Amino acid sequence: MSEINTHVSSRIRMYRKSRHLTLQQLADQIHKSKSTVSKYETGEITLDIETLAEIAEVLQVGVSQLTDFHSPQPPSADKLSARTGITGMSPFFQARRLYFYFYDGRYQCLKDGIINIRESETTPGQYMAELSISTVSPDGRNREIYYSGKVVYSDMLIRFSFVNQYNALEEDLLYIFNPLEFRDSTDGLLCGISSADLMPCAFKCLVTLTPQEHTKELKNQLLISRKELQRWQKLNMLIVDNRGE
Repeated sequence: MSEINTHVSSRIRMYRKSRHLTLQQLADQIHKSKSTVSKYETGEITLDIETLAEIAEVLQVGVSQLTDFHSPQPPSADKLSARTGITGMSPFFQARRLYFYFYDGRYQCLKDGIINIRESETTPGQYMAELSISTVSPDGRNREIYYSGKVVYSDMLIRFSFVNQYNALEEDLLYIFNPLEFRDSTDGLLCGISSADLMPCAFKCLVTLTPQEHTKELKNQLLISRKELQRWQKLNMLIVDNRGE
């Protein structure tokens, strides 16, 4: 199975679930059997362009949103440094995929996500990003939230600006440290306006180069300690530092 076929299949499944459609409902609307649509989503059947267009119409997305495949090969350090003027870059600067974690105290659960980064096709040197966050709703249902936006690199920080793909009112900023030494994880701060209650919110988060298991240790790492809270109260500000304490 080719990488692009796998990508298209996963995008169909992602958008179908985000629209709360069952396999049978999608199959009925494109006049295919449920088993055929299931094979579309697993990549067992390669779609022709007409069927792909029909699926895109039902899912209310453009065909390009289903076929936006980009090679996972990260850009070279020389290429990026030539465009940005930044040298001595960390693996986080070059990564095309990052893994994102934070603890949501409102629902008392650890949430994770994936950040995919790609270079803009229309503006060389500009980088775009897509973020998907796995969540559990108050009624216990699993769902995913999708964001798209831009990436800005600097010597010390990497800034992501995201907008919820289905609710433009929800905008989020994610700042992560760009460590100069090699390591698998780095601290970050996620802040924005919650679409649930339109209230400002901020979360301490962790961004990694490889997936992490949902362990008690990871949860404790993401919880705000009493020492941190005391420091933030004294400064009257919410901060996340990169001292690795």
